[in-house]
Amino acid sequence: MDTVNEHHTRTPGLLADRTVLVTGASRGIGAAAARLFAAEGARVMLTARTGDRLEAVTEEIRAAGGTAEYTVCDLGDTDAVRAAVERTVEVYGRLDAAFNNGAVALPPGPLDQAPEADLDLIYTVNFKGTWAALAAQVAAIRATAGTGAIVNCSSVGGWRGNALLPAYGAMKRALNSLTESAAITYGPEGIRVNAVAPGTTLTDMVSAWEEVSPGIVDALNARTPLRRAAAPGEIAQAAAWLLSERASYVTGVVLPVDGGLHTA
Repeated sequence: MDTVNEHHTRTPGLLADRTVLVTGASRGIGAAAARLFAAEGARVMLTARTGDRLEAVTEEIRAAGGTAEYTVCDLGDTDAVRAAVERTVEVYGRLDAAFNNGAVALPPGPLDQAPEADLDLIYTVNFKGTWAALAAQVAAIRATAGTGAIVNCSSVGGWRGNALLPAYGAMKRALNSLTESAAITYGPEGIRVNAVAPGTTLTDMVSAWEEVSPGIVDALNARTPLRRAAAPGEIAQAAAWLLSERASYVTGVVLPVDGGLHTA
């Protein structure tokens, strides 16, 4: 018998032996990312506002053989954001990477009909919350792992004018600028910062949009060269690659993961 074929060397996972923090990890893209990162060998810290859903996803990961913990965190509370990063280091001893996915959306409509409170909420959670997370993550990576990678979750809706979601689009465009600025600032330290920009993705957020604007998903799919929406796991795959050493010379990129919608 050929003894060489009796033993197989298992290829290490894409994120083997890394500690990764995921915000907005209780559902959708964030939950898919947490599952994928753990399957690829990472120790994952899940954060979101909903403790019961966080616990459920965490238990799924553990049942599949992964390493996961969770901590409740509202991105609208900058103290809680910093505490989540500190909790990650407390539990795992280090931070190597982060996926800043958490965000909120509001009902679609023209900007003149949007209450000022809605704009404040979008700014506080989608931009300021990510700003605070990014700052705390850089400090934690610098103090523990030394080098690492961060991926922010932007949107194809942030590249052009957005009549239906003007505040959401504006904050995502600001996030693109923040991503590029952070890449320039922290690149010399070996900390890479990129973003993914999903197109139409089958999440609770898009389902809610479909409820108030029936037919919007079909309309977007008709404009998308691949003629379909993404599964959350497809966005997670792109984030995993950007966080991994396979993207070791990639920083400052906002990567469209949109089936070609940004070209249409």
